[in-house]
Amino acid sequence: MNDHQIQLVRESFALVSPIADQAAALFYDKLFERDPSVSGLFRGDMAQQGARLMQMIEGAVQLLDRPAMLRHALLRLGERHAGYGVVDAHYPLVGAALLDTLAVGLGDAFTAETREAWAAMYAVVAGAMREGAAAATPA
Repeated sequence: MNDHQIQLVRESFALVSPIADQAAALFYDKLFERDPSVSGLFRGDMAQQGARLMQMIEGAVQLLDRPAMLRHALLRLGERHAGYGVVDAHYPLVGAALLDTLAVGLGDAFTAETREAWAAMYAVVAGAMREGAAAATPA
């Protein structure tokens, strides 16, 4: 990601942050619309799950200009998610649900350039998480 993309992600996340609970609920609605079977991966309180999701996104947004730290955190996150039953096919679903959620949550502020920046961020996140998951999964 370049500096401008990082700035766009941070500025747009600042607009979503005040509505974090609603954004998280919308995200899961979008995810389950895309693939209802993934709802079985979630066993706990969805409000708490949503809060953890938003904290994870916030942490990633804060670390975008520190890629080594971000990568380390994402590798561990990917390892944990493999243990929850997350597989490679889930990552594109999550990315699409995230972009759909941002489009709704940001409205006109979700420009093509902002969408591209978030897509770039998600590519970084998903790539490192997949790598962490692969390392955790026996061959």
